[in-house]
Amino acid sequence: MSREEADRALERLTAEHEAVESSLLALQDHAGRRLLEGARLTGTTAHRWTQAEAAITRLWNVFEHYSGALAKAQEVRERRRWPSREDLAELTRLLRGPRTIPGSALGDGGSADGGAGGGARLSEEVTLGDLVEWMNNWYAQALDVVAAADSVWSALPARIDMLAAELRRVRSLAHSVGVRPGEHPSADDLDRTTEELTALRAEVVSDPLAFWTSAGGSSAPGGGRPDTSRYDRAARELEDIRREIDAVLGVRQDSEQRLMQLRDVLSRADRTLAEAREARGEVLAKIAASEVPAVSGPATALHEELSAAAEYRRRSQWHRLSPLLESLEQRAEDELDRARAQLAAVTAPLAVRAELRGRLDAYKAKVAQQGMGEDRMLIERYDAARRMLWSAPCDLRAAEDAVLRYQHAAQDVLTARQAGGSSGPARAEGVADS
Repeated sequence: MSREEADRALERLTAEHEAVESSLLALQDHAGRRLLEGARLTGTTAHRWTQAEAAITRLWNVFEHYSGALAKAQEVRERRRWPSREDLAELTRLLRGPRTIPGSALGDGGSADGGAGGGARLSEEVTLGDLVEWMNNWYAQALDVVAAADSVWSALPARIDMLAAELRRVRSLAHSVGVRPGEHPSADDLDRTTEELTALRAEVVSDPLAFWTSAGGSSAPGGGRPDTSRYDRAARELEDIRREIDAVLGVRQDSEQRLMQLRDVLSRADRTLAEAREARGEVLAKIAASEVPAVSGPATALHEELSAAAEYRRRSQWHRLSPLLESLEQRAEDELDRARAQLAAVTAPLAVRAELRGRLDAYKAKVAQQGMGEDRMLIERYDAARRMLWSAPCDLRAAEDAVLRYQHAAQDVLTARQAGGSSGPARAEGVADS
């Protein structure tokens, strides 16, 4: 080597020495390394950290040999401003020539490919350039483990703790509304999510590299991202549980009012059916030859389910109460409509009788207005129709025929009087149109 070549090589190797020293000190103070050294590791992390620790040990050992060789070369170069031929030969040997590294400094991983394999050796013959390459490889190996573990520990435990705090809040809310394990599916889901979060945190603390997704390829040491899939799944499950608990809270808040409304609807249905049964008895007693439909009894099944709903509320079994209330509300309205329909069907003959009575009295009033209230035939037919309508039992068909006979007779009399000029056209026409 010439003087200029020796100076350039010495400058380059000195810069490499400073870079390696700076990296080693940074690795020594790295928070991830301190955490790894103090943690009880398992699984992938335990295995890789064992390898990384060995790499760090080799790195320091080789760095000491590298520093010694570089110091020796600097000492030779500083002997004189213009190095002699012997000085240049020694610098060439120190800076470019091979040097012996004892196997004890390399452990079980010393090899030219950066300690990837091979058994223990008594020594290795390497140049300073080879040592730099080895140190860079070991540093990258160690930093990859340290940075990945630190990234996982920085990202997941804190998020898990926040989710656990939210889980405790949801559990407290669930307890307040009576959602308990074994009685409500959401409470069971809450227990499973709690167990999952507890296990997840323990695994993240002891084996962070199991939750690391490497970027792959030729990425820098520590390239990748934490795998949050299990955390994200637990967060989604907790959100589903929270929504269910909120729904239960809504049921608890309005269940009493809904139960009162249901009792009112069923009570009205029962009263309507009772009225229908009473009306049926009246129809059978007062209307002859009439087919009166039977009236059903009260909705016993609905009353039993209403009692069950009240019991669910008392026991805070909201997951059972909610669907039962929705079903009962619809069926109770249907029951009230059915009771009203039965009442209308039963009282139909009475309505017909009332309509005939009203029609008979209306014709009598019209006849009186025309001055024919004393007509003997009309009086007889009116009395016959009235006796039928106000007697019990009433034959509706015969009574309707009697009303029609009275109506026709009145029309005939009015027509005859109109033809004889005994009454005004307008008045006769009014009765006929009636």
